[in-house]
Amino acid sequence: MSNRYKSHIIVLPEDDADQQIVNGIKLSSRINDRAVIVDKPAKGWLNVVTKFTEQIVPEMQKYLSCYTVLLIDFDCKKGQSYEPRLTQVKKNIPDNLKDRVFVLGVLSEPEKLRSKHRMSLEIIGKTLVQDCPENKNHLWNDELLTHNEIELNKLLLSVRSFLFNE
Repeated sequence: MSNRYKSHIIVLPEDDADQQIVNGIKLSSRINDRAVIVDKPAKGWLNVVTKFTEQIVPEMQKYLSCYTVLLIDFDCKKGQSYEPRLTQVKKNIPDNLKDRVFVLGVLSEPEKLRSKHRMSLEIIGKTLVQDCPENKNHLWNDELLTHNEIELNKLLLSVRSFLFNE
């Protein structure tokens, strides 16, 4: 993507596993991969937040057609809530950007999703995009991903027009 004035999404993955999922998403024929910029893994969810606030926020202020996905692992153990981490991440999103920034991720970590479904992380990414935006497939209904529903719906409403090859 060389023209930042065109609608695009910047994805900030927490780690290599998250980046592999995004790579699978970009490989889907349903996605306009030129509209997706994937940053290097930040190596920790706090580093995702730091990179977002220091580097991406100024870019989003300049380019009104820029959207961002903060792809983090919620690292929840059985019975724990993802909400404290989500709240902590969201408090770093400036009010004027809240409708263009989305926080998504696996409830625990991507490796658990990989071993549970016996798929590579890239195949998981392809599968996640397979039925979007109209219908969510079985993988989005997995207990490790269902908490993403509100953010996912918000994301799809915002980027459908330029992200999907229809």
